[in-house]
Amino acid sequence: MVLSRIATNGLRRSGSTFNKHSHQKNPYPQGASTYKSFIQSFNPATTNAYVLNLPHIQRVDPMTFWSRGISTTPQRQFPSAERVVEESDLECHEPSFWPGLEATKPGEKPRVVVLGTGWASCRFLKGLDTKVYDVVCISPRNHMVFTPLLASTCVGTLEFRSVAEPISMIQTALAKDPNSYFYLASCSGVDTNKHEVFCETVNHGELPHEPYQFRVAYDKLVIAVGAEPLTFGIKGVKEHAFFLREVNHAQEIRKKLLLNLMLSEKPGISDEEKKRLLHCVVIGGGPTGVEFSGELSDFIIRDVRDRYAHIKDDIKVTLIEANEILSSFDFGLQTYATKHLTKCGVRLMRGVVKEVLHDKIVLSDGTDVPYGLLVWSTGVGPSEFVKSLDLPKAPGGRIGVDGWMRVPSVEDVFAVGDCAGFLEQTGKPVLPALAQVAEREGKYLVELFDRIGKQNGGKAWSAKDMSLGDPFVYKHLGSMATVGRYKALVDLRQSKDARGISLAGFLSWFIWRSAYLTRVISWRNRFYVAVNWATTLVFGRDNSRIG
Repeated sequence: MVLSRIATNGLRRSGSTFNKHSHQKNPYPQGASTYKSFIQSFNPATTNAYVLNLPHIQRVDPMTFWSRGISTTPQRQFPSAERVVEESDLECHEPSFWPGLEATKPGEKPRVVVLGTGWASCRFLKGLDTKVYDVVCISPRNHMVFTPLLASTCVGTLEFRSVAEPISMIQTALAKDPNSYFYLASCSGVDTNKHEVFCETVNHGELPHEPYQFRVAYDKLVIAVGAEPLTFGIKGVKEHAFFLREVNHAQEIRKKLLLNLMLSEKPGISDEEKKRLLHCVVIGGGPTGVEFSGELSDFIIRDVRDRYAHIKDDIKVTLIEANEILSSFDFGLQTYATKHLTKCGVRLMRGVVKEVLHDKIVLSDGTDVPYGLLVWSTGVGPSEFVKSLDLPKAPGGRIGVDGWMRVPSVEDVFAVGDCAGFLEQTGKPVLPALAQVAEREGKYLVELFDRIGKQNGGKAWSAKDMSLGDPFVYKHLGSMATVGRYKALVDLRQSKDARGISLAGFLSWFIWRSAYLTRVISWRNRFYVAVNWATTLVFGRDNSRIG
C-alpha cells in the first residue's frame, strides 16, 4: 500500500512537470539525446527518498525517445514507474541557462546594450563612438519610424518606406563590426546585479524554441523602449481601434480605409450600412489626431471625390475630443485649426468614450457613434515591460532618472525617451512624450558616454563617482502641426504660458514641410519624401489596395 501510494504521487508530480509543455510546439530538434526516460524499481530501503532528486537509484533502464515529450511512454504500462528528467531539462527554462553573449573580457571594448529603436535610441546609436564601445541593439523592429510624417502614409501622400530608416544604416557598426549586433527581439527582463538582459523573439517555428530566448551581458545599458498608446482601460479599444505609432499601423489603416470605400459601392448595401462604412472616427485632439484628420479630409476632397463619385457625398470624418483640440498650442492657433477643419468637412465633437463595439462607439452621455474606421490617438503611457521592471518610477509610471539620465538605484543603467522621466527629488518636471525631447536626450547621452569613455569608465561598475559634467537641460523649440489643404500651425513659444511667434496658414505649411524634410535622418529618405510629395502634387494619391 505504501509503495503504491508513493508511485502514484510520483506519477502525479512528474505529470505536472511535463504536462505544461504538452500543448506547446516541440521546441527541440528530434533525436535530442539529453532527455531520457528512466524506470525505477522501488526498493523498501529507498522509499523515503525524494524521487526526483534520485539520490539512491540502484537500477535504471534508460530508454531513448525521438521527441522531447517524455509522456510518449504510456503511464498505464508502468503503474509503479517514476519518470525523471535530467537536470539540464529543468535548467533550460531558467534565464541563467539561456544562450547568449557573455560578459566582456579584459582588453575588449566595453559593450553598450541599447533597448529600442525609437527617436532617443537611434539618436544615441548614430552618435556613439564605436571605436570606444561595442554596441548591441535589441528591438522588435529593425528600423526607426519618422513619426511626424506617419499620418501622411495612411492616405498615400507618402510611401511607407519614406518614413522607415533601417537601424543598420543609422549605425553601420551593427552590420559591420565583429562584436556589435542587432537582435530582432523584445526584452523580457533585466538583472541589474549580474548586468544581463533577457530577451525573447517569436520566430514562427524557424528556430529550435518558440519563443526563442537568450540573454546578453552588458557593461552599460540604455533603456529606450518608448511608450504604448493609452486606452484608459476602456472596453473594446484594443480589439476594434487602430493606433498610429508604427508603420504596420499605418498600413492597416490604409487597407481598412480603401476596403471600406470599395465595399460601400457593392449592390444591395443599405444606406445606413453605407454611411457607417464611410464614417471615419478619430479619437483624440492632439497633434497626431489633428494631422491624421487633416490628411484624411484632404484625401477625400482631392482624390475620393474624383475616383469614387458614387459615394463622394457619404464619406465623413469625425474628430472626438474630451476638451479642446491642440491644447498645448496657442489659443489663436486652436481657433484657426477648429475653423479650418470644420471648413474641410471634419466634424468636431466633444465627448468621452465609454465603450467601443465592433461597429459603434458609446459615449459617456449615451450617444452612439457608428463607424467604419476608428483611429485611437489619446496619448501614450508606460509599457507593460516598463511597469514590470523593479526600478524607481517617476510620476506617471515612467522609469525614474536623475539629471544625467541615470537610474540612480542601480549601476550602469540609463533611460531616455518616452519611457523615462525625472524623479521628484530632482525638482524637474516630467517632460512631454515628444520626438524632440527624445532626440535631445539621445544626443545628450552621446556626449555623456564620450566623457565616460575618455575617463576609462566604460566597463561595468567602473563609472561610479565619475565626473559627468552638466546635467541634461531641455529647451523647447516649438511645436508644429499640419491641418490639411496646404495649411499648418507653427507655435514657437517655449512654453504654453510664454510669449512667442505663432503662425498659421500656407507659410506655416511651407515651414512645416521644410523643417521635417531636413529632420529626416538620411539623404536617401529625404529624396524619397521629396519625390513622393512632388508625385502626389502632380498625379494625386495612389489608391491601390495591396495586401
